Amino acid sequence: MQEPKPLHNRIDLTQIPFSDRGSRLLLGRRGDALTISLAERWVKQEEEVGNYRIRRPFIDDFSFMTVEGEPLPFIVDSDPYAVELRSERGIFRWMFLDAESLLVELPVGSYGFRFAVRAESAQTDRRGGVLRGIRNAAYTTNARLIENTAAQGDDGYITVRVMLEVSANNVLLINVTPRPGFIRTLPPAESVLEAAKARWHDWFAAAPPVLDAYRPQYDFAWWVIASGLLSPRHFITREAMSPSKQHYVGAWLWDQFFHAIAYRHVDTELAENQLRLFIDHQQPNGMFPDAIHDEGTVTHLTTPVDADVTKPPLMAWAALKLYETSGHLDFLHEIYEPLKRWNAWWVRENTDAHGLFVYRHPFSSGLDDNPLFDYGMPVTSPDLNTYMCIQFESLARIAKTIGADGDVPEYERQRKELAARMIEFMWDEEKGVFNALNGEDVIPVLTPFHLLPLWISGLPDAIVTRMVETLTDPQHFGSTWRLPTVALDDPHFDPQTMWRGPVWALPNYLFVEALNGIGRHDLARELRRNTLELLMLHPDIYEYYHPLTG
Repeated sequence: MQEPKPLHNRIDLTQIPFSDRGSRLLLGRRGDALTISLAERWVKQEEEVGNYRIRRPFIDDFSFMTVEGEPLPFIVDSDPYAVELRSERGIFRWMFLDAESLLVELPVGSYGFRFAVRAESAQTDRRGGVLRGIRNAAYTTNARLIENTAAQGDDGYITVRVMLEVSANNVLLINVTPRPGFIRTLPPAESVLEAAKARWHDWFAAAPPVLDAYRPQYDFAWWVIASGLLSPRHFITREAMSPSKQHYVGAWLWDQFFHAIAYRHVDTELAENQLRLFIDHQQPNGMFPDAIHDEGTVTHLTTPVDADVTKPPLMAWAALKLYETSGHLDFLHEIYEPLKRWNAWWVRENTDAHGLFVYRHPFSSGLDDNPLFDYGMPVTSPDLNTYMCIQFESLARIAKTIGADGDVPEYERQRKELAARMIEFMWDEEKGVFNALNGEDVIPVLTPFHLLPLWISGLPDAIVTRMVETLTDPQHFGSTWRLPTVALDDPHFDPQTMWRGPVWALPNYLFVEALNGIGRHDLARELRRNTLELLMLHPDIYEYYHPLTG
């Protein structure tokens, strides 16, 4: 079998840690030492150990050392399936045995290793040791142990020191688990390596073809979207993509829609499970949570305002994309009723005096701190009302597809009436946008989200033409990299601050679809290429980018 060639040395352990599908373990590097951080929140322990973004690694200062106790310098040589640490003593090859276990193939010789681990107790044995605490860890080797000690510090960490005589085919196994038991059986390193190669080969082989110019970053994106998966645990009832195992541990509702749209190309069930995860936690009133993590769900926040929180209503639209790829009709049957309940919640609890839809919490928009929300809540926003039009249209298509024909006229009526109300109360011919409103007051901000109604089918041609003129006005949105999330000439424009100016690929995806829908394929191609070129600028892929410098 041919080895997967992509991403050689892209995983540097410093900026990009080594992880694997479903694992909570992140192997990182600090100087000539390694760290193993955990993609876990530990909400109840945050006062003691700190937030997961800043807390000390679970296993810290792991270093191989000479017989004299000096750290062994190394260079990293990495692939998606293994990371090699090349030192004067030989190659230490790290591989994932399973989601909770890292296997290290050891070079022949005399040397040792040491590390600090957050633990409350330690018990050494003839093959290694077991450490217990907020999480349990074990280290096991078939090399000959010359020294094996574990000393409790006063910082909540136990320091382990081991000296070895290593023969051919010796390995070291490191387990980290919330459970009391471990797998301490030592498999041959070669079989683990071959299984890892096969796993990643099959993953990359399943991805659709791409132009060669985009191949390096495309492969990296597919690695991220596999290694970012979290295995089911507690409230995370399905295998779920985390936006970042370092910075966003959990699953967020509208992120999951877009993860599902990607996964549909390689694994139908995995794609569908990104939506099922939130259906599992649908609230009694029909609302879906904003986010889900191991220890709970996020359905209400008290800052910056006190309100329930969800994410934009795009699940029906995403579900149709999955169906168009998979042809899995039963999935549409499965999720139709939950989608109806969510739609009913929006209609029942989130409209203003004109029957337009409102955000009651800024985070429900996915745009968090966009200046749309600087002037008070609730906000009647063009993007939300566009999403509701798309939702009505998508629900009508799903109902027709599964034979629930009696529901179709009502969804079509709601879509047409909402589009008409948007024109009546939100359209601003002079500015060429749909205004955002706080009550009856126009919010004095210009963003591309004022133009997202381009996505709504059937708007008058004159309105569509006027919106295209605004979108293509270089004074507003003609940055080097598009689309800035606040217009360049708006006083609120700040290219360094979250949703107040930087570029996101995700809204661009929606605008590409909207522009294709109105027949402006030229503008859609231009925006697509501009976005892809932006994503190619750096060896990593970022959440957002400076619209002027990239």
